[in-house]
Amino acid sequence: MKLFISADIEGCTGTTLPAETHNTESRYQAYAKRMTEEVVAVCEAALEAGATEIVVKDGHGDATNIDPMRMPKGVTLIRGKSGHPYNMMFGLDESFDGVLYVGYHSPAGSPESPLSHTSTGNTNYITLNGKRMSEFMLNSYTAGMMNVPVLFISGDEGICNLAKEMVPEITTVSTKSGCGASTINKDPQTVIEELKSSVKEALSKDFSKGKIEMPEKFIYEANYKDLRKAYQMSFFPGVKAIDERTNCVESENYHDIVVAHSFIVY
Repeated sequence: MKLFISADIEGCTGTTLPAETHNTESRYQAYAKRMTEEVVAVCEAALEAGATEIVVKDGHGDATNIDPMRMPKGVTLIRGKSGHPYNMMFGLDESFDGVLYVGYHSPAGSPESPLSHTSTGNTNYITLNGKRMSEFMLNSYTAGMMNVPVLFISGDEGICNLAKEMVPEITTVSTKSGCGASTINKDPQTVIEELKSSVKEALSKDFSKGKIEMPEKFIYEANYKDLRKAYQMSFFPGVKAIDERTNCVESENYHDIVVAHSFIVY
């Protein structure tokens, strides 16, 4: 059983303020350590459940958050930014049996977390076929392109609920909920226990239930905070300006959406 794990920091228990996610801030180290602990717990549970190969993609910021010295035997860690448009899913291909997400968060425009965003803080919101696009949605369609099922997610309550809307059979672990600029967090020990038991549960299910149904056409719209950014990105090939803040990309090939996204919101 070959598994791909995509990990972020904002959905790990405790993380609340932007400064806690930036490696230039003194308080960041505690939260990077927590991200590492949650990833390690998921890896250990997956290995116990029969995984023979695990690839972890550090998906936050400059992608050097997870402590590589803590990785269990049999786990490959991808650190840093390759520049590939798959970004948080770089390293995934058709040979994997399933995808797991750790530390994910609510999308841009959501009130479910004070750290809500989609890829960057440059947009008020992004929609895909009329629905708010999270990093979970972005990355799950990438998995769907390769016919790799999506099996598990941990993160804030908002993203767990959205994940179940897209993949009803997905196994979830909610680490916290959000209210305004605050988070209401589960204790770290309970989260670790739930991660381990839930990953084993996810890996005991019928993986085919996690297959992503790909739409015939994708309509992607990004609404920007900055008018200049919206104007500048309207000149990217394939992009059309809808109004002064909103750009649109339409394609029947999801790869076009991923590539455009990797440029126009950064």
